[in-house]
Amino acid sequence: MSSPTPAALSPEHAPAGDPAAAGAARPEGLRERKKRRRRDDMVDAAQRLVLERGLDAVTVEDVCDAVGVSPRTFFNYFPSKDDAVLGLEPFAVGPEVAAEFVRGGPTGVLLDDLARLVGDLLERQAVSPERMHSALDLVQREPRLLVRHAAWIEEHRAGMVELFTARRDARWFAADPDLLALVVMSLVRASALAWQRDDGRGSPADHLQGAVEQLRSILDPAPGG
Repeated sequence: MSSPTPAALSPEHAPAGDPAAAGAARPEGLRERKKRRRRDDMVDAAQRLVLERGLDAVTVEDVCDAVGVSPRTFFNYFPSKDDAVLGLEPFAVGPEVAAEFVRGGPTGVLLDDLARLVGDLLERQAVSPERMHSALDLVQREPRLLVRHAAWIEEHRAGMVELFTARRDARWFAADPDLLALVVMSLVRASALAWQRDDGRGSPADHLQGAVEQLRSILDPAPGG
């Protein structure tokens, strides 16, 4: 049996939990909180500067000067200025969650197991409504950012396909891995949109269960529904 590929994994692993949610929030230590604040500061500075000057008039050095970090530190967080402006997060499933999925778990019901993956993905995202709105505004202004965002989605879709192929090769299901990757992306998007409609209360992961149940009702509608 092939194992999950690095493209689908994260250095961290997630605790077991409800298959249709990500489980309890992971406790963050002081170091993690400091890293998160520094990352958020770089996103805020990049978005503010680009809104003021335009994308091509802002450099990585400008962002670093605004935050008080070195370019080396910047590139420890983001591979490019465009990624910082968009606030792109690593989009990866924890190794333990991925390995359990490949083994046919945690429930053996494909939709619930996909929900477990999506829950873990959403748990690893930490975006505020304000940053999301700024990113959407900037994408409208700067077409290059839309191209980068589309490429980012494709990169991570490919990682999901590899993970689903590993589970299929283990003979746990016969569904098309590309189709399942679209399901995952749709659940992520539906959860994020529901979170936005709720004025950013809680997190996108809090809205996952509702998206899963809507999908379940489409796939297996009640008589007369």
